[in-house]
Amino acid sequence: MKIALVGYGKMGHLIEEVAPRHDIEVVAHFTKDHPLRADEPTRQALTGTEALLDFSAPDTFQQNIRAALALSINLVVGTTGGHKYLNEARKIVDASNIGMVYGSNFSVGVNIFYKIVERSAELVSALDSYDPFIEETHHKFKRDAPSGTALMLQNILSKEFGTRKIPVTSIRAGFVPGTHAVSYDSTVDTILLQHTARSREGFAEGALLAAKWIVNRKGIYEFREVLDSILARSNS
Repeated sequence: MKIALVGYGKMGHLIEEVAPRHDIEVVAHFTKDHPLRADEPTRQALTGTEALLDFSAPDTFQQNIRAALALSINLVVGTTGGHKYLNEARKIVDASNIGMVYGSNFSVGVNIFYKIVERSAELVSALDSYDPFIEETHHKFKRDAPSGTALMLQNILSKEFGTRKIPVTSIRAGFVPGTHAVSYDSTVDTILLQHTARSREGFAEGALLAAKWIVNRKGIYEFREVLDSILARSNS
């Protein structure tokens, strides 16, 4: 399988490093100085490419989706802060013939964590004695706070706790890949659920998994749907 990288920062380099383990070849890189365009030289460079992996900046998000549409190449998007533009992205993809996977976090472990939090919220929300809250820590270079992952956790909890406020505390310091904790606190005890990333490699593995999955599919999908599909197929 052939892919191209849109954005060639830390994640782009890591994806390129991990790709050969999955029999995936990176054929091109697009950066701020060499942006993705739907011109003839780009078409030639991307001959046979089945997916674009976009881990660039939010301000190029919509431009990259439109270029992918014009090139008829499916897209995996993990742009930091890109969730702000999802409604517009959905309109573009729904009116096109391409497929797109987006995610605030492509770690398989984090997406399993989402499911654990979802189930825990169903149980705990039946009791008035527990207050839920979220704490997250990331390296000092991360731009968005709260992170997309923290906002996803907040959304999961809000579905069960309704109008109750779900506070989020964000720390940006050091070189921490990412830690997310959901706590349910009462006067007598605390229930703590936590996911800690040891390295960014898990994010790259998930992005490549999504790239393989989106081949020959159309429409827009969240990475959680990709994982659900793979787990359902495995269980059957």
